[in-house]
Amino acid sequence: MAETRINVNLPMKSRGASVLLTIFFGGLGLLYATTKGGIIMTIVEVINLFLCFLVIGFFLLPIIHIITIVWGLKAVDSYNKELIASVNS
Repeated sequence: MAETRINVNLPMKSRGASVLLTIFFGGLGLLYATTKGGIIMTIVEVINLFLCFLVIGFFLLPIIHIITIVWGLKAVDSYNKELIASVNS
């Protein structure tokens, strides 16, 4: 019998879209790159919102935002590498 080959076209995720979404929406924008990371960072940002009433949240805000952006970039790169590896195998 002839071998049946099925091609599945899955789109790669964009690094630029990930950066823009995380810059404008924070943890919610991270949901584009990774669901688990988006949920975690959204919870962290809500907790940080309450810490803003104690002033320390204002200092943590840029740090958390940068972590979210970097996490989004790493997650998109990881997703794209896994996608390419699955297509090549």
